[in-house]
Amino acid sequence: MNIARYKDIWAALANRNMFIVLLLSLSSGLPIALCTSTLQAWLATTSIDIKTVAFFSLTGLPYTFKFIWAPIMDRFIPPFLGRRRGWILLTQSLLIVLIIKMAFTVPDEQIVLMGVLALILAFCSASQDIAINAYTADLLKPKERGFGGAVTVAGYRTAMLISGGLAWIIADYAGWQFTYCLMAGLLGLCTVAAVIGPEPVWDKAAPVSLQQAVYLPFHEFLVRKQGWLILVFIVLYKLGDASAISLNALFFIREQGFTLTETGILYKWLGITTTILGAFIGGGFVVTHGLYKPLLWFGIAQAVTNLGYMVLALIGKSYVGMVAVVAIDQLVGGMGTAVFLAFLIALCDNRYTATQYALLSALSAVGRVFIGPPAGYLIEAIGWSSFFMVTFIVAIPSLLMLVYLRPLIESYHQPETTT
Repeated sequence: MNIARYKDIWAALANRNMFIVLLLSLSSGLPIALCTSTLQAWLATTSIDIKTVAFFSLTGLPYTFKFIWAPIMDRFIPPFLGRRRGWILLTQSLLIVLIIKMAFTVPDEQIVLMGVLALILAFCSASQDIAINAYTADLLKPKERGFGGAVTVAGYRTAMLISGGLAWIIADYAGWQFTYCLMAGLLGLCTVAAVIGPEPVWDKAAPVSLQQAVYLPFHEFLVRKQGWLILVFIVLYKLGDASAISLNALFFIREQGFTLTETGILYKWLGITTTILGAFIGGGFVVTHGLYKPLLWFGIAQAVTNLGYMVLALIGKSYVGMVAVVAIDQLVGGMGTAVFLAFLIALCDNRYTATQYALLSALSAVGRVFIGPPAGYLIEAIGWSSFFMVTFIVAIPSLLMLVYLRPLIESYHQPETTT
């Protein structure tokens, strides 16, 4: 790599757009843990039974169905800050109000209200994601998109580290009310991105009707060769991985006996840190090997690492075992996530990026959202160790589909070569 190329890399990385993307990715990552894993940890410290806690994983449903209202956000423009930034600021404001309201809700006495608030929070968070993803895609120039993806993963995972692991530790000492109010304040700081962010240069007009915004993005994808099979593969690829970690807060706190602080540091912090590292490594593999081989390699690795949790369930509480399994699993998971994200982006037609990306990312989240309730019943029936073996088996169908779809997947991206 020559000096001129180093200068190009620095120019692409060190600019205003990257700072805006970083703030937006932090804003995007903060709310999701507050209505999923962190809320699950909060409920795990109460007297609420495991089946009820498991059903709270359904609060992630809006992330799965966000493609339904994504066309509305493509079609209509708020009266302030433009087509994308207006929606971002509006959803951020609603999120802050909802998080504060949750802070002053008592789960043992108001479990239904807590569920409703968590569901609405997830809806607003998913809506924010739609607007942020579309804005990022519109804002970044082609030479900035690689680093934009890396910054997005780093910012998003860092935010999850804050609202996940750090929030658990703070709650252990200062209580959940203070913790949720603090998270609302941090989200408030991120609103500056919507205010100071530049307006993208539009090369195509917005849809002129809601019918256009709804119909054309879906029609374009479904008429593609093997379009339906691609959609099924997207649902299945992360299913085994999502199954294994769906109730890990309960596994480490109730089953293994780790404290909130220990779980926050050894599971959340370590896990998200290694995920960020894995994402950058996975992105490098996309450049050198394309999409198919990394999808296959990391898909197999994701399945195998699920067996590490099975070993933990068999041997009992072990700090060394927890660190080893979490670090390896999340490193591999980060690699797979980076490659899978690159695959989803490659699938999008740039005329309909907002709606198509919302659809594809929502489908990829199906396993994470729906696996919670059946996982709770399955664990009670067969135990934790057998459950983790099942998650390994669940990962196999997507790998078989991947092999079948190899020619199509390779057509979307070829590795770069140097001369």
